[in-house]
Amino acid sequence: MLDPFLTFINQHKLDLKKQPCLLTVSGGVDSVVMLHLFQKAGFPAGIAHCNFGLRGDESEGDEQFVKELAKTYDFPFFSKRFDVKSFAKKRGISTQMAARELRYEWFEQLRAAHNYAYIATAHHANDSLETVLLNLTRGTGLSGLYGISGINSYLLRPLILATKEQILAYAQANGLHWREDQSNDSDDYKRNLIRHKVVPVLQQLNPSLEATFIHSADKLQSADQLLRELLDEWSIRAVIKKNDQIRIHIALLLAEGQAAYRLWHLLDQFGFSYRQSVQIIASLPGIPGRQFLSDSHILLIDREELIVQKKFEGLESSTWAIHVPNGELQLGGFILRLSQKDRDSLPRNAYDSQTVILNSQKLEFPLTVRKWQTGDVFQPFGMNGRKKKLSDFFTDLKMDLFTKQSTFILVNGNQEIIWVIGLRLDERYRVNPDTTGFLEVTWTVCE
Repeated sequence: MLDPFLTFINQHKLDLKKQPCLLTVSGGVDSVVMLHLFQKAGFPAGIAHCNFGLRGDESEGDEQFVKELAKTYDFPFFSKRFDVKSFAKKRGISTQMAARELRYEWFEQLRAAHNYAYIATAHHANDSLETVLLNLTRGTGLSGLYGISGINSYLLRPLILATKEQILAYAQANGLHWREDQSNDSDDYKRNLIRHKVVPVLQQLNPSLEATFIHSADKLQSADQLLRELLDEWSIRAVIKKNDQIRIHIALLLAEGQAAYRLWHLLDQFGFSYRQSVQIIASLPGIPGRQFLSDSHILLIDREELIVQKKFEGLESSTWAIHVPNGELQLGGFILRLSQKDRDSLPRNAYDSQTVILNSQKLEFPLTVRKWQTGDVFQPFGMNGRKKKLSDFFTDLKMDLFTKQSTFILVNGNQEIIWVIGLRLDERYRVNPDTTGFLEVTWTVCE
């Protein structure tokens, strides 16, 4: 048992004597063995114990047991009680998910407050194998086939190379005592069902199942890392980050093999599934305008690019009024400011993409700001008073649907369009030599 523990530390070049850990100790055999190994190796540590109160007196007994262990080993002890059922109900998630979220949030608070370098959990090789089998039942990519990683930023799993059998043998050989959680014997949980019903059958086929899995997981993780490096190198050519969007060049995507997997490599971080990636590739080249949605993002098929951005929520159908000529309005990540000017304080250029100077004599307050609508018409500056539909104006600029959807317009009190914000002033509201009243309007990004 000591060998896989030290192997893990050496593999990751950890100096745990100078970088103390916060050990998460439930009182079960796995975390008790982890605690004993840290104490035996002379690694400084603190102990964190969560009391979820789900097992009545048993939960109280667990907390007292871990507290006594901390006193015996002379390690700092931290404990906290959680109302996990109320939290789960409030968030609409399972009790298990709620407990996980609560404990890791608290662990991180302790780590930061007490300057621990790492948080250590007692996950082992059998846990990792069970995770892979669960992932297979749900559907998974390559990363789901090598289970639980041994280190993830400040999160350590120093027993991940050890089997449950090794942990139990070590505990018995060293006369350790631990608490048993009876819920681990129930097949009501999917993980327990795999542990009690599936793994034993696999062990009949391969008595060295856990050791074989450890070696296979290591190879799969290395292969996944290599594949990611190759795909990241390819994505430098195929992907452009522009403002809050990523744009994927369709021709470069389709020119390579395994286009759906390449696309999924780019989209997974935004919540899109592999199935959606397959559907997107199947629709290419397609009619511009088709959209695909994840929980947080939208993907748009444009002429030459796939464009991905966060969902734009809350501003689509609203109208905002500006009642005074020195007003300010914040919309999403932008600020619209109005300021009265005299002729001497005017900028050299009458307007640019972010600033326009209006003939205030023609303004009727309140002005309004809204999204453009089908049927909107204006008289673009520079077209000698000719009218143009906004939809045609956007088409001439070859604007993608996302840019159209995020475009605001400034509207006069008489419902005439004053400014397609950031794009074009209406001819009727430009200043001329006879203008005596001036209004400066700026459109800037929030700082």
